[in-house]
Amino acid sequence: MTQELPVVTRFAPSPTGYLHIGGARTALFNWLYARGRGGKFLLRIEDTDRARSTPEATEAILKGLTWLGLDWDGEPVSQFERKDRHAEVAREMLANGTAYKCFSTQDEIEAFREAAKAEGRSTLFLSPWRDADPSTYPDAPFVLRLRAPREGQTVVRDAVQGDVTFGNDQLDDMVLLRSDGTPTYMHAVVVDDHDMGVTHIIRGDDHLTNAARQIQIYEAMGWAIPVFAHIPLIHGTDGKKLSKRHGAVGLHDYAAMGYPASAMRNYLARLGWSHGDDELFDDAQALEWFDLGGIGKAPARLDFKKLEHVSGFHIGRMENGALLAELDAFRAEIGEPALTEVQKARIEPALDALKSKAKTLPALLDQAHYALIERPIVADEKAAAALDTVSRGILRELTAALQNVTWSRDDLEASAKAVGETHGLGLGKIAAPLRAVLAGRSSTPSVFDMMLALGRDETLARMQDQLG
Repeated sequence: MTQELPVVTRFAPSPTGYLHIGGARTALFNWLYARGRGGKFLLRIEDTDRARSTPEATEAILKGLTWLGLDWDGEPVSQFERKDRHAEVAREMLANGTAYKCFSTQDEIEAFREAAKAEGRSTLFLSPWRDADPSTYPDAPFVLRLRAPREGQTVVRDAVQGDVTFGNDQLDDMVLLRSDGTPTYMHAVVVDDHDMGVTHIIRGDDHLTNAARQIQIYEAMGWAIPVFAHIPLIHGTDGKKLSKRHGAVGLHDYAAMGYPASAMRNYLARLGWSHGDDELFDDAQALEWFDLGGIGKAPARLDFKKLEHVSGFHIGRMENGALLAELDAFRAEIGEPALTEVQKARIEPALDALKSKAKTLPALLDQAHYALIERPIVADEKAAAALDTVSRGILRELTAALQNVTWSRDDLEASAKAVGETHGLGLGKIAAPLRAVLAGRSSTPSVFDMMLALGRDETLARMQDQLG
């Protein structure tokens, strides 16, 4: 009985910019698959493109993954720092005959392709050095090419796409090492995945053709081929490949818009993967349910209405302490200071009411505006219109009535109702001027929720400020 290898997945972004939402979903799928099976989730920074790779981009990627709540095992691996290992494997392939030296220049390759095109032949480059006698080698720069099979087929046995077959006559002898001795991306990826013990490669289906070429390197080295799972890309609402014209494409955009990380994990998991009809779930459920068989073949579409629905669900079920921490993290993301202890003390009693309606963190903060502002409260134009002479007189009576009541919702409502009845007014007519003095706005949470959250002293102080 053979024992199954522990699952090892990886996320391998190029540090040339921010963490794209498609990359974030790929990372999440790899994390869920590994963590749900007690395996390892590794991180590799594919920084071989030295002209475009930056430390700032690497930092942005790490920050994005951390914000999303994805942890990785060990230190991130730099692909560039492993270039000597990549070259070593290429030389092993040269020694075992699965690679060869090619001295063809770029001009010669271009001339071959132009002639082939003119004659109606395949423009796939066929190197004249593939079977050349080493005694004929010139003293000139060369690249190392894979001696790929010319006949037969290479089959990618994909856990999402099924078996995908490529004719070997459509795959060229790709370059492994350039003439300056640096490895190509295609070669480096295979060596890194092998050395890191990766068992499952979960990535975008734009890499499907790459998989066929990379399998040939695995076979040339006699290495075990990992399980491939190529997932469909994310499209915009118009069905076209996601790009900046669709708005937010970077994970940091979603953090700045105030979607909690737990909501993003839930939403991204459902972009291309399903578990029955389940739309709303927590991390424990996602880790238990996630499998490769649940990934569809069709591109997923970004849907902001659905994201808001998911976000509202997660905000609504969040514990108050965790929600306050989320609010601080959001404010830091947009460059605002953390909530003060006084602000937190005012917001917390109102959170149960606020979070049941808010779809995003800024929407919740907007409803909690009354708890964040300090005296004296300045009413906006619409709210100030409710503070006419009659209303001020009623508020003066209510202020006196509230001096000694028990600060409970029932007693506050009873006092307001009693004052209103003496003037033939219902609670609705008293609420508008109360909103103006407590929050400076005409649209607020319940006036009694605000009074309970602010407490007796702050509520009465705000009322007295306006009444003079």
